Amino acid sequence: MPPTHHQIVIIGGGTAGITVAARLRRAGVRDIALLEPSETHWYQPLWTLVGGGQAPLRASLRTEAEVIPPGVRWLRERATAVDPTARTVTTASGRVLSYGRLVLAPGLQLDWDGVPGLATALGHGGVSSNYRPDLAPLTWDLIRRMRRGTAVFTMPSGPVKCGGAPQKIAYLAADHWRKRGVLDAIRVILVIPEPTLFKVPVFARTLEETARRYGIEVRLSSEMTSLDGAARKAVITDHTTGAAETVPYDLLHAVPPQRAPEWLANGPLADPGSPYGYVRTDRRTLQHPEHPEVFVLGDVANLPTSKTGAAIRKQAPVVVANLLAGLRGGPATTHYDGYTSCPLVTARHKMLLAEFDYDLRPTPSFPFIDTTRERTDMWFLKRYGLPQLYFKGMLKGLA
Repeated sequence: MPPTHHQIVIIGGGTAGITVAARLRRAGVRDIALLEPSETHWYQPLWTLVGGGQAPLRASLRTEAEVIPPGVRWLRERATAVDPTARTVTTASGRVLSYGRLVLAPGLQLDWDGVPGLATALGHGGVSSNYRPDLAPLTWDLIRRMRRGTAVFTMPSGPVKCGGAPQKIAYLAADHWRKRGVLDAIRVILVIPEPTLFKVPVFARTLEETARRYGIEVRLSSEMTSLDGAARKAVITDHTTGAAETVPYDLLHAVPPQRAPEWLANGPLADPGSPYGYVRTDRRTLQHPEHPEVFVLGDVANLPTSKTGAAIRKQAPVVVANLLAGLRGGPATTHYDGYTSCPLVTARHKMLLAEFDYDLRPTPSFPFIDTTRERTDMWFLKRYGLPQLYFKGMLKGLA
């Protein structure tokens, strides 16, 4: 049976795939097929606030059918292989699609088995993670019930989506415990694999002060390397010295290692320079260097910037402009500057908005507001403004 041909095939119905599809439809493109097996669409940035007791999980949920742009053919299947030479995509059911242009936006996969003991401990015995929607409410339940003991918050090495999320929940928990008058009875440990709390110095200084305010023990250049859920003990390894410490915990919020989907990591489009299998991408045009008809954006792209929805909001117009230029026979002249944004919640109604580019230069969207310090208006932006911008703007191709 010959492959079914589409002018444009999009792999992934998350933030990146839907935003690109909506923009292409607004530009008049008619033949678009989108591969996405899930029936559910999540606004994941809200999960930190769910875990911190500041938002209901349902606020982050839509059905996939609600967000698919009109006129886009939704194929409820999972991609399993791409042949960029033949320009074909194979799905889990064995269906083969051929394409004129391919947009790769399948996101990444959470490697719960990447830390020995984590997968079996997850969800009980005081172990939770805001990186799974079913567990984010558990995080809040554990925080709410804790009165004394040790709370450990971990971040893995390697790129992760929403790089600030592993520490945001530590600040929200500490703020709650302080308001309840129990913070002095709780030892809070924050484990960060990087040499600083944040790679942009002006924001790192604010976060260092935040951690000091709560009395949080920050373990830099360190990582949780194994976990005994039955004994409630985590092994934290200092990568600078190689020393390993076993830490008993009462609450553990763990962020798993993350990597590209296996079928891409083992395929011809992966970047040989990425140990996590992310896809090779021109950092400016967002095209694959060897296969310019393939465009890559979102979490799966091997780009030197943070993996956030805010980055996708700037990447999507670049992909669409260069894709349309190629369809007209022109060169890719629209460039992405590496913009990303990390809304760093530091207390129940406080947030600083870290925006920066490839060169780690601050690139504020509100130049008349000092977003390098904690602000209440920025918290309201995250809780109420950004979800509206997402569902009514980005996913409609309007923002």
